Amino acid sequence: MSVVKNYLSLVKFSHTIFALPFALIGFVLGVRAQWMAQMPVEHFFLKLFLVLICMVSARSTAMAFNRYLDRHFDQLNPRTAIREIPAGIIKAEKALLFVFINMGVFILASFFINNICFYLSPVALFVILFYSYTKRFTYLCHLVLGIGLSLAPIGAYLAVTGSFAVLPLLFSFAVIFWVSGFDIIYALQDIDFDQSQSLYSIPSYWGLNKALTIARLLHVLSAGFVIAAYFVGGFHFMYLIGLLVFVGMLIYQNSIVKPNDLSKVNIAFMTANGIASIVFSVFVITALVLEMMNNSNNNFIHFN
Repeated sequence: MSVVKNYLSLVKFSHTIFALPFALIGFVLGVRAQWMAQMPVEHFFLKLFLVLICMVSARSTAMAFNRYLDRHFDQLNPRTAIREIPAGIIKAEKALLFVFINMGVFILASFFINNICFYLSPVALFVILFYSYTKRFTYLCHLVLGIGLSLAPIGAYLAVTGSFAVLPLLFSFAVIFWVSGFDIIYALQDIDFDQSQSLYSIPSYWGLNKALTIARLLHVLSAGFVIAAYFVGGFHFMYLIGLLVFVGMLIYQNSIVKPNDLSKVNIAFMTANGIASIVFSVFVITALVLEMMNNSNNNFIHFN
């Protein structure tokens, strides 16, 4: 069990709460699209299971590869020196093997979902692996991370429908700017270390004040896409409750982190964003389910 615990810690499994709720939103959006088109949702539970496998394996691939690639930097940084690879808890070559295993699981699961997911699986892997290199040459690395996590809602939607649509893309754009913003806030902790090692990030390039301003602007964009999704999707009013919580958590995390006080970065990063994603997804999915139930009742009454 200790080995499993070590690998779960390596990939920060608890951070799955950031992208997984949006994947579930994308999945239920796909179910609604099939429902409204009166098309059968074939193998619903099997597809849900495969989507979850894809989510976990893709994220484990990305995180383990990032830890493997950054192991020498992590060893030099007092904040990250306790991580599994620099601390000697997991050997580097075993971490890399773990990456390849998860890549294989991801591709295999996408194969059993549908053709388009299978064909796009190498593209998804390229994006999430490419992120680990970006701090070496561009301060836009935060946006690349956001793009990687934004694949969750549109990927889950594709799993159900096999086609693209505007609505899940709006959620994907919301994820891009949400994740980019909170990753900038998180990177404030390493501003001095990144500058000393010539690593790129928005805080190390622009400084504390400008970095926080950029994070806030990105979160405004994220909120804008979530609001746009409400009008495009024609959601049940329950969506608005989730929307208020999501925007509220964005405002909260940006208000507690200040240039002269970074003591609450972890609260902003983990607590606020965890609440934002989970609560928002619960209300969005509830809104979608209520809508589908209402449509079913109307169809039944019409039929009778």
